[in-house]
Amino acid sequence: MPSTVRVSHVTRRYGPVAVLDDVSFDLTPGITALLGPNGAGKTTLLGLLSTASRADEGEITVLGHRTDGPLAERTQIRRRLGFLPQEVRFPAGMTAFGFLDYIAVLKEWDDTSARHAEVRRVLALVGLDDRPTIKVRKLSGGQRRRLAFAQSLIGDPDLLILDEPTTGLDPEQRATFRATLSERARAGTVLLATHQTEDVAAVCDRVIVLVGGRVAHDGDVAGFVASARDRVWLHDRPVADAVATWRDPAGGVRSVGGTPPTGAQAAPPTVEDAYLLLVGPAAVEGAA
Repeated sequence: MPSTVRVSHVTRRYGPVAVLDDVSFDLTPGITALLGPNGAGKTTLLGLLSTASRADEGEITVLGHRTDGPLAERTQIRRRLGFLPQEVRFPAGMTAFGFLDYIAVLKEWDDTSARHAEVRRVLALVGLDDRPTIKVRKLSGGQRRRLAFAQSLIGDPDLLILDEPTTGLDPEQRATFRATLSERARAGTVLLATHQTEDVAAVCDRVIVLVGGRVAHDGDVAGFVASARDRVWLHDRPVADAVATWRDPAGGVRSVGGTPPTGAQAAPPTVEDAYLLLVGPAAVEGAA
């Protein structure tokens, strides 16, 4: 299967600090999760992939074009890219429809009729088709996040890059997001940077974990979860040397890692368990 994205030995520095250090991977169609503690380099990597910044070393190609190439080459990437940053600033005074129409114009949708049809399509995809004339400032936080997701879907992009897309969504909205994303992945490539490990388990095919600017894990989700098998315990008290422990809703204490005491039972592992075991205390601190 041809690669949509190729990242080859990429390093990005801020002063003397290498935020990304010799990072390499390919992306193919499907949904790939990008995990890592705060400061691991996830947002920096997304900025490089979206052509917003350039690497100091290495090479990135997206949809056959170099992200550090001439403007014409970078424009070719942007025409086929949908990007949802972690924070979106909305122009003052715009309606939901007006904001998406504005973004579509920036994406070179010159035919008014076709552009408006596309705006209505993406509004429906995120469940905001009943609020096109509502001012953005009057939308709830979750509705604004869905509107931001809608702008990334304009033009049905070949590559969709999402940074913490489900922040602020309630369970019903999160389920709708997952359904939309799963359908979208049938025809393209999605990179989902998130701290929500339940989203990874629900929709992702593959998981890449960044730790300290390096790739600490790259593989399918099932294999990632399996790496935690027989390393998660249920007992009536915490395991002293565990990476993390908490009270289990079914009773007892769930401990991730460590040496189990006599009588502890192995629990089925989750994506979160595998992540905590890989990243260790940094994951717990990053979630705090």
